[in-house]
Amino acid sequence: MNIGPHLLRNNVFVAPMAGVTDRPFRQLCKALGAGHAVSEMVASNPRLRDSVKTARRIDHGGETEPRAVQIAGAEPGMMADAARFNVDRGAQIVDINMGCPARKVCNRFAGSALMADETLAIGIVEAVVRAVDVPVTLKMRTGPSPDERNAVRLARLAEAAGVAMITVHGRTRAERYAGSAEYDTIAAVKAAVRVPVVANGDIDSPAKAAAVLRHTGADAVMVGRAAMGRPWIFREIVHFLATGETLAQPTFAEIHALLRAHLLDHYAFYGEHTGVRTARKHVGWYLAGLPAWQALRAEFNRIESPELQLASIDRLHDALATNFRPAEATAANDGIHSGRLVA
Repeated sequence: MNIGPHLLRNNVFVAPMAGVTDRPFRQLCKALGAGHAVSEMVASNPRLRDSVKTARRIDHGGETEPRAVQIAGAEPGMMADAARFNVDRGAQIVDINMGCPARKVCNRFAGSALMADETLAIGIVEAVVRAVDVPVTLKMRTGPSPDERNAVRLARLAEAAGVAMITVHGRTRAERYAGSAEYDTIAAVKAAVRVPVVANGDIDSPAKAAAVLRHTGADAVMVGRAAMGRPWIFREIVHFLATGETLAQPTFAEIHALLRAHLLDHYAFYGEHTGVRTARKHVGWYLAGLPAWQALRAEFNRIESPELQLASIDRLHDALATNFRPAEATAANDGIHSGRLVA
């Protein structure tokens, strides 16, 4: 499928997640099969542009194209300026955030809070589309609340305003991440517009991705929390959609190699001080289902250097490789895969 002039290699995407989808993680997901990835949310407020956090979020050095940046805000002129700012710095696609349910975002009338003010929401879309000559995409929810699902109406208006693609998370703002995603609204959005529609929410396996595509008629799926600590889910979904066959799960040795490579890129991107601290959550996600990790976790989270973090992970790998009989090693590997967060 295409986003404007950009031909994507497949229809399995990485969801933008604050604190997760930094450049090292996006690159890893793309290397493991993701067809598209959007940056962490970047605030439109120009006073924040000189912050270290914003600088990292708009850093696309060496990133596989197309480079997509998600912007968030509640003022059309400021959002238009943010779009231009990011395009000037290498963004090839601008994504508008109308899906984030976080209170600190919604309290500023941004994110999914915009869905309750359709005039403002479409004013922002129109301003951003006019401001840049790259494709503009939109990520939203099904509506402000279960009693007010207005995604179909907003999708039609956004298409008329010029968006190139619409992603819908199958929950309302009020639901946040509670309960189960519903896909009927996404199907209704797909039937109402001509631009590509992406289904998001609770897609945590190849079979679920295929079922959601069938149910909604969507052009693509977007995976969020299920990719945390499990970036190989993208190659699994792509393979299943193409062949109907399930790939074998990676062994712990393969996971160890992926984790090690991810951490090296992570340290290089953040620097030693921040890199060590922000790496802890990723390691925890990768190893969440492994009993040996539970015993190691508290000690690992006190480590203050990249070298010692890597050495600790290497010792865990060596212990599993040398001390476990085959059946036990298989059980440990299964434990890793069974302990994943469900996105």
